[in-house]
Amino acid sequence: MIRPPRALPAAVAMAGTVLLGACATSAGPGVDVSPVRQVPRPAPLTPGWEHGAFMEVFVRSYQDSDGDGIGDLRGLAQRLPYLQALGIRGLWLMPVNASGDHDHGYAVTDYRAIEPAYGTMADFDELVRQAHARGIGIVIDYVINHSSWKNPLFEQSASSKSNPWRDWYVWEDVKPTGWSIFDIDPWNATPDGAYFSQFGKEMPDFNLRNPAVVRYHLDSLRFWINHGVDGFRIDAVGHLFENGPRGWSLQPENYAFMARVRHELDIDHPHVMVCESPGDPAGFARPDACGASFAFGHSDALVKAGRGDEKAIRDVADYFLHAPDTMATMVSNHDHFAGKRLWDAMGGDPARVRVAAAAYLLQPGTPYVYYGEELGMSAAATDDPDGQLRGPMSWTPFGGFSSGTPYRPASTNLATHNAQSEARDPDSMLAFYTALLRLRNTHSSIATGRYVAPRVDGRTMSFQRVDAREHTVVVINDGAAAGSATLAGLPANARLQRLYPPGPGGDATASGGGSLSVPAAPLSVQVFLVSR
Repeated sequence: MIRPPRALPAAVAMAGTVLLGACATSAGPGVDVSPVRQVPRPAPLTPGWEHGAFMEVFVRSYQDSDGDGIGDLRGLAQRLPYLQALGIRGLWLMPVNASGDHDHGYAVTDYRAIEPAYGTMADFDELVRQAHARGIGIVIDYVINHSSWKNPLFEQSASSKSNPWRDWYVWEDVKPTGWSIFDIDPWNATPDGAYFSQFGKEMPDFNLRNPAVVRYHLDSLRFWINHGVDGFRIDAVGHLFENGPRGWSLQPENYAFMARVRHELDIDHPHVMVCESPGDPAGFARPDACGASFAFGHSDALVKAGRGDEKAIRDVADYFLHAPDTMATMVSNHDHFAGKRLWDAMGGDPARVRVAAAAYLLQPGTPYVYYGEELGMSAAATDDPDGQLRGPMSWTPFGGFSSGTPYRPASTNLATHNAQSEARDPDSMLAFYTALLRLRNTHSSIATGRYVAPRVDGRTMSFQRVDAREHTVVVINDGAAAGSATLAGLPANARLQRLYPPGPGGDATASGGGSLSVPAAPLSVQVFLVSR
């Protein structure tokens, strides 16, 4: 999330100058920091909804409802029927808070306000209501580690050493030396001391050792729960506490802190909490931390396996022998360090896109589909690395995102890969994703079953999913040549009924010893239901 350096705001550059937000009073910092009591309520969605696939949505780029060229909450609400038909069970909304950059979103200026270009709080409430009516949960991004330097809380903190909000951020009177984070000095000198910022000087770190700061964040999380959200994606959890120039990442306090946050919010029913920590994904997925986290590392292996890399295929097959099944799986997201859009990563080869996607849609964990991935959407036509990943959603061959001029160029393959065209094509990428999500939504073994008997034969990977109700088998050939999967541990003489791809034939019968060899066409995906 490192952003380009900018000039210091006046409150930082000029010692003694207090800049208050537009709604500031003499008694407050300019934003709402009042306590919030969480209102207990019944779970609004069918139990188990959180095991379905999520869609990561950048609201700014999804659908513009008013013609200003910027996506908004009303536009997203208009597209809920599309998401429901696709089989999406949850939405992860990248930051919808008011922000300092009005784009990137991770530099928050007000934790209890909507980014003005996205609409109003009433628009957000209506989005939640409509999503819940369609069985779709809402998870929002929450940035707990740092804020924008334009946040009135930091402007107060930076105004003088005696300001009552000073200790809300990490300050030292004398600029420390010997620090380097991501090859950048995280300490920023001002006339009134030096403040700490791991992700660029325009995003100062909160002091989470200050109980008032912790209370504020807990109250702000409760604020959103009271507005109906079903959980949170918590940003940068590996960076919450620092213990010197060699101890700025993955400190023991981080895990206990996130466990506390999760525990304090689940007063009525469990809420989704999925954390971002590329440095220790499995560690934060433990019950004594966040309980779930994004499977960085596995995401890289999925992409490489889809390209036919034999080691990566073995890594993908073996991953859930050791990783918890609460991992949030993906093949790309909004950050360029996580890789290109899947279409571009596969060189525009639709067969390789399919085999890579099938692995994470059918393995354990909760899949997070990045918006447009289900179309084979490519990078936006811009030189900005993050901007390439965050282009307007491709709705029609001519855009369909806005009736005005989009704020960012469209995907480079808009004309051929868009929702309107693909909805008419039974062999499209959209049809493929819809079919696999239907399997996940209708077969409990795929959604939550145990992961059994993973095996790799050459470039053909197979695994089985088993629960008390059913038994399924998945065979994925990541190779450009025909292969086969050797299955074992099946019930004696079991019949394998092919669920995917549809069409006649493809069924098979295991031996009396429960073994079977299944042929696999080049770059193919097969799913079977096992019956005795």
